[in-house]
Amino acid sequence: MTGETGRAVDRLFHALADATRRDILRRCVRDELSVSRLAAAYPMSFAAVQKHVTVLERAGLVTKRRRGREQLVRTDPDAVGRARQALDELESAWRARVDRMSGLLPDAGAGPGPGDAPRAGPASDEDTTTHTEKGQDG
Repeated sequence: MTGETGRAVDRLFHALADATRRDILRRCVRDELSVSRLAAAYPMSFAAVQKHVTVLERAGLVTKRRRGREQLVRTDPDAVGRARQALDELESAWRARVDRMSGLLPDAGAGPGPGDAPRAGPASDEDTTTHTEKGQDG
């Protein structure tokens, strides 16, 4: 993802990173709600809720429309699909990387290879104590 697509995905996940914004999305999926009604549901100012809605709108997660003096908010159902698609693309890229790395590693069932001697752990807790932990007396 590069350019504008990358920035759009950044806005999407930034918006989803906040619990209040995710809750606003859940509320507005069921029903188109006014910003005033949303604000009444949270222990924050109307302006703070309005800012949350603006972040969601910029990310394309909600749409707003005016009805008289009210601004009505509705979750865009396609937005969840865009988030899922972005995550699927990331998963696919990481799985491909893991597969490539797996091809470079020796087979785990083959046992240790030449020069792969097992490591012995420390003999006692005292062996792992540093000089500073022992103090000046040693």
